[in-house]
This record gives sequence, C-alpha cells and structure tokens, in this order.
Amino acid sequence: MDILRFATAGSVDDGKSTLIGRLLYDSKSIFEDQLEAVERTSADRGEEYTNLALLTDGLRAEREQGITIDVAYRYFATPRRKFIIADTPGHIQYTRNMVTGASTADLAIILVDARKGIQEQSRRHAFLTTLLQVPHLVVAVNKMDLVDYSSEVFERIKDEFTSFASKLAINDLTFIPVAALHGDNVVERSVNMPWYEGSSLLHHLEHVHIASDRNLIDVRFPVQYVIRPYKSTDAALHDYRGYAGQVAGGILKPGDEVMHLPSGLTTTITHIDGPNGPVEEAYPPMSVTLRFADEIDISRGDMICRPANQPQATQDLDAMICWMDETRSLSPRAKLTLKHTTRTVRAMVKDVQYRLDINTLHRDEAASGLSLNEIGRVTLRVTQPLFVDDYGRNRLTGGFILIDEASNATVAAGMISNPLR
Repeated sequence: MDILRFATAGSVDDGKSTLIGRLLYDSKSIFEDQLEAVERTSADRGEEYTNLALLTDGLRAEREQGITIDVAYRYFATPRRKFIIADTPGHIQYTRNMVTGASTADLAIILVDARKGIQEQSRRHAFLTTLLQVPHLVVAVNKMDLVDYSSEVFERIKDEFTSFASKLAINDLTFIPVAALHGDNVVERSVNMPWYEGSSLLHHLEHVHIASDRNLIDVRFPVQYVIRPYKSTDAALHDYRGYAGQVAGGILKPGDEVMHLPSGLTTTITHIDGPNGPVEEAYPPMSVTLRFADEIDISRGDMICRPANQPQATQDLDAMICWMDETRSLSPRAKLTLKHTTRTVRAMVKDVQYRLDINTLHRDEAASGLSLNEIGRVTLRVTQPLFVDDYGRNRLTGGFILIDEASNATVAAGMISNPLR
C-alpha cells in the first residue's frame, strides 16, 4: 500500500480545515473521544453544527480566530491507500508555513469559496504549488451549498482558474465542486449536484497515479550512515559494512555497477538490505542499506550514482529561495549553513538577482535582499562541492535548506535551477 502526501491551501476562511475534518469524519478515521471533544467544544461555543475544523486547528489562537496558522499534519488510511495531510495556512504572512507543508506533497488541494471565486491568495498558492513542483493539483470549489449548487458558478470559476493556470507549469489539474460542511462530493458523490459527472474528492485521492512522479531514471543515493554491526559471536557480522540512506532517484539492484562521488571510483552492488531483510530492488522513497563488492572510503554526505549518469558537482548554486526568518533579512555576503540531502556545508550569498512578487509574478531586479516570506532568486557559493540536480528533475537532490549558524534555526528553503559549473 503506497502513501499519498497532500497539502491543502487557499484563501483565509475557504474551509480547508473543515474539508479535512469532513474527510477524516466520513472516512471513519477519527476516534470516538476525539469526536466527543469536538462536539463538546462546538456546543460550548454555541455553534449549530459540529465544527469539524477543530480536528486540525489545534492551536488556541487558531480556534479563537477561526483560521489556520501552523501546518497541521493528519494521518489516515483507506483499504486502497495511506494518506498524510498537511493543512497549511492561507494568509500571506504564513507563506513559509505553506512552503513547508507543500514541499514534500504529491498533490495539492486549493480551495476556492464558490461565493467569492478566485482570490489573490488562490493565485498565490497555485504559483507556490508549481514553484515547489507538486505534480498534481486539485481545485476544490467549496461552499457550493451557499450558491444553491449552481453549475454555472462552478463552470465560471473553472474557466477563470484554467485561464490563470495556462501561465503556470501544471501537469495535472482537476476541478471538484464540494460542500465540506455537509460532505457533498467529499467522500461520497453528492445527490445535490447531478450535473457533476466526476468522482468524489476521496475517490480521486485514492486513484490518482503517483508512481511515475518519482524519478526512476537517474540513480541517486545520498549516503546517510555507515553501518558496522560488529558482533564477536556472529561470524557473518565480522566483515559487514553497509551504507544506509534513502533512495532519491532511480532503481538499484544487486549486480548493478555504481559510482561513488566524490572519489569517482566504481564498484558493484552485492546486497541490498531493507528493514525486513534482503530486497531484490530499491527505488524511491525506500530506505535501504547497500553493500558493495569493493572496499571504498565512503562516508555520510557522499553520493552513489551510475557511472554514465552523474549529478552536477558544483560549488556555485543558482536557486529560488523562500526566506523564513523573521529576525533578519537575507542580503549579499551573508554566511549560512546549507544542508543538501545528507551533506552539510557552509555557504555565502554571492548575489540576490531579483525578488519575485508572487501575486503579479513581477521580478524586482532592484531588490537588495529578501525579508520574511519573500521569494527570490539568489546565487550561492559553498565551501565543498555538492552533487545536485535541477529541482524540476529531482526534488530531493534539487532542494536544500539554509540554517543560521548562531541559532541553528532553519531560515530558508531553496530550489536549485540550472546548476552552475
């Protein structure tokens, strides 16, 4: 059973938390005591309905204001698939939270209030979704009950969003009309919208094809840990040397010839060990231990790839950055720690090329830095070569984070484009 990670986004008060609450409730994925607590809280607040948004809005400030502030993760499963939900905030001041939640998503759901249509925040989140290379996008037109389940309203919003999406690189776009408060088209097809011939939201989430979204061509295995389980009473473990990590791309099998970077030495895979014993092949996002025919000096941060298909080794990075630090701005000559896959190096900001207005897509080339929640293109120089790919080709080897050296806090997320030689 595979896992689908999806994130929700949209304007403030479009019903993201209510939609997730309804999804959990109708799929029978919440415990009785959780439901009782939500019902009790809803009654204490004098609300007419059980407020299912309370299942995800856990912060006190969120419940008081009726908005999402932090990224809330929820887990549930159906007989067909497991799901990890990231409920992300809609307000512009929480852009960094939305970027965090969507960075690992296979699919994004953008909610649109049927009464208001496409809003500025809807466009912003659609752009961020494409910037983060989320493969699948669902536009859920919510609160259809408040527009009398009108097909004309749905078609108008669909046409408007499709026109805007033509400017973006969206591979898979789906529109679903829903009424999260009552459960229309969330888990079951709605009888109130007979004109809609598509599937319910849950049915779409269960059947959307994600296996081909992962890069199965370029073999990339960042080494995370060297395993030497020496045991004096077990002769088989005397010479055991394995290299653990998560497969970031391609398919690995025993007998394959691979190359170690940075040494450039080649060897052959003899065994692949999984959590439950040997496996015949490894592919993203499996975590495995590789064993090789030859003894090579391999350590954390190194990369295993194919001899004829290597990532770019570079110390200069051209990347899109989302700045997340509220205490200071990003400026040229700033020194930070950069973490890329399993390798951590020191980095310096060489240049801020432009700041991007994510509402108009205008490039401000006069910008001298980036402030909280701002996105821009920068050039970085690192102290050691990194083995990178373009973010559009591999999100794992094309993404990185920047860390403040003094506080050890994550201050930015980056996406590499056109690796520099």
